Amino acid sequence: MTRGSTLPAHRLPQLPDLPGRVAIPALPEQSRTSRSPKSLDAFNTAPADDIRHTLLNCLHSHRWTRRLTDHRPYPDLDALLAASDEASYDLTPGDLAEALAGESLPVLPDDTYEAAHMALDAAHAAYEARFGHVFVICVDGVAPDEVLDHVLAGIRSRLTNDPEEERVVVAEELRRLARGRLLDALSFRGAGL
Repeated sequence: MTRGSTLPAHRLPQLPDLPGRVAIPALPEQSRTSRSPKSLDAFNTAPADDIRHTLLNCLHSHRWTRRLTDHRPYPDLDALLAASDEASYDLTPGDLAEALAGESLPVLPDDTYEAAHMALDAAHAAYEARFGHVFVICVDGVAPDEVLDHVLAGIRSRLTNDPEEERVVVAEELRRLARGRLLDALSFRGAGL
């Protein structure tokens, strides 16, 4: 059974200046470059506006984006990822809210049962009512057929958090998402890194 036409899609409204991002790291095909060290060189030497746009696709935080852009050049990928992590850890509650505004729920496979969509809709509604923002979770390393269970278990578990505990978890999930998207933007994911 496929998703019924009466159920809403698992996406928030798109921001006008930023393509929709899903909580499963993925970038448009035109954003991908070759899997060579030259992609880090290109990152280090590209115009700042181009890099800011690329970075906003990784995490919609202007503060995070500015920090990574302003600290170029990076000697290697590890230095860039360390800078990304450090900038993520320094996000203020306002920065987190900005980043969350650019997120949406994971997209479920087309052949997912309608009941699963309804369960996810209900769980997300409860989460959003409690915390006031979209649920984010990094599913890197989760098998495709386990994503739905992982997301539902995550929402259920995190609904028991108090707002401060959840802010810490959300910040960590956003850090993990940004790291994965950055690897994708530089075409390093899957290249043994």
